Amino acid sequence: MKMMLSQRLQVVDLAITGWMARYGPVLLRVSLGIVFLWFGALKFFPNVSPAQELATRTISVLTGGLIPASVSLPLLAGWEFLIGLGLLIGRGLRVILLLLYMQMLGTLTPIILFPHEVFARIPYAPTLEGQYIIKNLVMISAGIVVGANVRGGRMLPASPGDELGHGRRPG
Repeated sequence: MKMMLSQRLQVVDLAITGWMARYGPVLLRVSLGIVFLWFGALKFFPNVSPAQELATRTISVLTGGLIPASVSLPLLAGWEFLIGLGLLIGRGLRVILLLLYMQMLGTLTPIILFPHEVFARIPYAPTLEGQYIIKNLVMISAGIVVGANVRGGRMLPASPGDELGHGRRPG
């Protein structure tokens, strides 16, 4: 009886992880696209995005003051909106992911440029702005997973008995 229950649970577990492996990367790409589209759209409207002021100051410092806030904010808005749209459509992902990684690199620079605004206590207690920036590590990782599927790669659930989760090998 115990063995039958264990086998049934394994079948259910394999079905669930199989579903996750099949649909997870697409859901991740779409949800990442929604976030970029949304955050980009907010920046098209002055004083709506909570990241607006820090983003424009960062761009100003990074460009040596060559790009004023009046230009950098709509440029950043368009950049993020394009990333979001590209992720949602699922076309041109290599270019879209390059834009994503470049944008993410820019979003991490306030940690170095403005550490007293990013941390209440350096380096372990981030401010709200710092938390907003640090969550971008998840966005970068999501981009890596999306990128792993650009050439038709896919996730595979582990085979029964594969405790290390190496997954099945096609063949």
